[in-house]
Amino acid sequence: MKLHLPHIPERTVKPRENGVNMIMDKALSTREAEDMVSASGDYVDLVKLGFGTSYFTNNNKEKVKIYQAAGMDVYLGGTLFEACYVRGKLDEYLKFIDDLGINTLEVSDGSIVLPHDEKLELISKLAKNYKVLSEVGSKEEGILIAPAKWISMMQTELEAGSWKVIAEARESGNVGIYRPNGSAHTILVNKILAKVDGDRILWEAPKKPQQVWFIKLLGHNVNLGNIAPNDVIPLETLRAGLRGDTFFSWLPEDIVNLRAPK
Repeated sequence: MKLHLPHIPERTVKPRENGVNMIMDKALSTREAEDMVSASGDYVDLVKLGFGTSYFTNNNKEKVKIYQAAGMDVYLGGTLFEACYVRGKLDEYLKFIDDLGINTLEVSDGSIVLPHDEKLELISKLAKNYKVLSEVGSKEEGILIAPAKWISMMQTELEAGSWKVIAEARESGNVGIYRPNGSAHTILVNKILAKVDGDRILWEAPKKPQQVWFIKLLGHNVNLGNIAPNDVIPLETLRAGLRGDTFFSWLPEDIVNLRAPK
């Protein structure tokens, strides 16, 4: 028997354009990948084999097949792209992902200096054969990018062919769109949203308070990324209002007035 409750907001279904969940796989075993798919596969859209982990793991092909069979797009962390690019090994990188059967990739410059015109050329070229995600923002603490520059980079990267732009936060959730204490740069986010379609942005939000903040700001079908495998279903409870942080978000006003703590 499945429980059905009223006043649960309707989730988008795969293949999703919004309400996307991107999961960070930091060298999961094949069994762990199978377990993740079994437990929460319906709610995972993208799996990122984080940073440079796929350089060391010997089960990449097996996991790619598992994830793709469950309707998930797989891509390698942008750090590995950058590591290959600065070494003049872009062609080898593309052969590597082709051999894995991957058709999605990330173009990023979070750790390196990459002139934006050069980045746009890469996106345009690669988007002809791959689904491209491009990342905006620095991985370094203390590096602040003006809102106008964030907006310009996001707009031009989408125009160049990116499927979505990723708002940088790292797996630590304390750089890019967040302050060192993990709270969001509210003014920055609001200025971005005034100029860029929120459905085209994947907000990295590895911490629960960050997920709550974006759900309350943009609704239950906001795109969120860098989610830990064990946090997928807990995140879905936040989206649905089945966790204390968002409990009253989707309930009718009469119930809220009667039942919400004053």
